[in-house]
Amino acid sequence: MRFALVDRIVSLERGESISTVKNLSLAEEYLADHFPGFPVLPGVLMLEALVQTGAWLMRDSENFKYSTILLKQAKALKFNSFVTPGRTLCVTATVHKAEEREWTFKARGTVDDASAVSARIILEQFNLSEQDPSLADSDQRTIDHMQDLFGQLWQPETHVTTPSESSAEDTL
Repeated sequence: MRFALVDRIVSLERGESISTVKNLSLAEEYLADHFPGFPVLPGVLMLEALVQTGAWLMRDSENFKYSTILLKQAKALKFNSFVTPGRTLCVTATVHKAEEREWTFKARGTVDDASAVSARIILEQFNLSEQDPSLADSDQRTIDHMQDLFGQLWQPETHVTTPSESSAEDTL
């Protein structure tokens, strides 16, 4: 099962930082078992939301050069509060150090401005074809898929004229 733990990219400063949101819905099947009568986003999925957030920044900053981004290490991981259905986990990841293959992020997730999770994470990026050249097509399919998904998640806001602005412009 694939878990999409980024519903929308809210802000992105290429090579520097990213903010995303994960809206938790009671419809998510794993909540039936975690926990019966007290559904909460599992801690491992809170960490995965931090990982996915950092990975989107890496992909965009590297022009989708790599097909695979994995968690290499999580340090100082702290869970501070629960994320319950109907709530939004707001995740921010800031680049602490960026090398060719490994990026270190300071990442945190909040609910209503209260800390829910925080960690320093190290993500590693690579292409599968580096180990097995026959996987080059698989790398490209993954990259294409991630570019399509990124286009759905990140839609930088453009200025939209509000009715009051258009009325003011009409009188000029």
